Amino acid sequence: MSNQQGKEKSYGHGVELTNRTVGTMPGYTTIHTGEKDLDKEGNNVQDENFEKNSISFFGRQFNRVVMVTHVNIFLYSCGFWVQQAVFPYLTRRLGADPLTFGYLQTTFAVVQLAGGPLFGRFGDLCGSRQAMTLAFASAGLSYFLLAIASSIPLLFLSRLPSIFMHAMQAGQMIVTDVCSSKNRADALGKLGISYGVGMVIGPMIGGFVSRFYSIEKAALVACILSLVSIAITYACVPSTVKKSAARQDTNIFSPAKIFRLLQARGAFFLLVVKMVTGVPMGIFQSMFAVVAVKEFQLAPYQNSYVMSYVGIMAMMVQGVGIGFVTKRFSEMSILTGSVISGMVGYLMIPFVSSIWHMCVVLIPLIVGLTFQNVVTTSALTRTVSQADTGAMLGLNMAVNSLVRSISPTIGGYMLSRFGFDSFGYVGFGACAVVTVVLLCKRSRTGLITRL
Repeated sequence: MSNQQGKEKSYGHGVELTNRTVGTMPGYTTIHTGEKDLDKEGNNVQDENFEKNSISFFGRQFNRVVMVTHVNIFLYSCGFWVQQAVFPYLTRRLGADPLTFGYLQTTFAVVQLAGGPLFGRFGDLCGSRQAMTLAFASAGLSYFLLAIASSIPLLFLSRLPSIFMHAMQAGQMIVTDVCSSKNRADALGKLGISYGVGMVIGPMIGGFVSRFYSIEKAALVACILSLVSIAITYACVPSTVKKSAARQDTNIFSPAKIFRLLQARGAFFLLVVKMVTGVPMGIFQSMFAVVAVKEFQLAPYQNSYVMSYVGIMAMMVQGVGIGFVTKRFSEMSILTGSVISGMVGYLMIPFVSSIWHMCVVLIPLIVGLTFQNVVTTSALTRTVSQADTGAMLGLNMAVNSLVRSISPTIGGYMLSRFGFDSFGYVGFGACAVVTVVLLCKRSRTGLITRL
C-alpha cells in the first residue's frame, strides 16, 4: 500500500475518497453540510492544541486533556458496571420477573437510542466539556433514582435520565477534537483500555459494597463516581477543545442536519455495515447469560470470570493491537479483516460443546468486533467537517443503541425456537454478505476510492 497522501477533491454536497493510507483508511474528505469548512486547517489546529495541553511523563509527551478523558472513562465504566452488577438483584427484590427485566433493558436501550444524536449535536454546539458534564449528570441522576427505588415504576423512572448518559461518546468527541486524523484510530482504541479496566474493577466494587453494606449503597457509589467525574471535567477540561465556526443552524434537534450527515459519502455505508454485523453480536451478547446457565451450567462467579476474560482480551486488542495494526494496514483492509474474523468465530459456534471451547470461539469474535468498532468510529469522523464530528458520533452510538433495542427480542425467539447454534448461523451469514460486498468493491476498483 502506498503511504502517499492523495489530493482531496470536493464535489458540492459530497466528496470522492482518496488513497490516504498512513495508518488510515483510504480516507474520506470533508463534505459540505451548511457549515464553514474547517478541515483545511483542522490538523494544524489539533497539533497546536496537542502542544498547548501536552505534559511530559517518563520522557514522553502526553496530552493532558486526553489523559483526563481516560480517567473519566474509567470512572464512568466503574460506575456503570457497579450498578450493572447489582441491578438484576435489585429488580428481583422488587418483584420484577424475567419479562419485566427484559422490558427494563429495552427501555434503557430505546432511551439511549433517542438521546445519542441529540447528545452529539449538543456537543458540537456547546462544547465537549459541557457534553461530558451532561453525560455524568445524567448518569448520576439515574444511579441515584436506582438507589432510592422502592417499586418497579421507580425502576423504569431510573432508566429515563440515561437519555444523555453517553460519556464514552463524549470521550470520543474530545479525542477526535484534539488528535489529528492520522492518530485518531489508535487514540480512540485506547479509550477502550480505560473502559475495560473499569469493566473489570466495577463489578468487584459492586459485589463488595452489596455484600458488606447493601445493594442500594452500591448504586450510590456509582452516583458518587459520576459526581467526582463532573468535578474533574470542570477542573481539567477546557471549555472548548476544537475550533468553532459561525453557524446558521444552532438547533440541537435538527432532522435536516442529521439527514445531511447521512448523505455524507461513505457514512451511510459504514453505518449499514455496523448495523448488519452488529445485530448478530448483539443477539449473542444479550443471550449469553442465559446460554451460560442453560448450555454450560455456569455458576454466577464463573460467569463473572468469563466477563473478566472478555474485558481483558478487549483491553489487549485496543491497547496494543489497534496501534500496531493501523500503522501497517489501511483501515478498509482492517475493516474487511475484522468482518472475516467475526465470520470465522460465528462458524465455530455450532461446534462448541464446553465453556473452554466457547472461550476459544470468543477470541476471533472479540478481535473482530473490537477492530471494527474502532475503525468505523474513526472513519465516520472523517466523513464530515470537524465542526460536525459530535453529531456523527451520535449517529454512530445510535446504531449501537438500536442494536441493543432489538437484539434481546430476536435473541430470545431464536434461542427458544432454534437453539444456541442458530446464533452462529445468523452471524456467519451476515458477516459473509458484508465480506462479499467489501471484496467486490475492492476488486472493482483495485483500491477502494469510493463508497
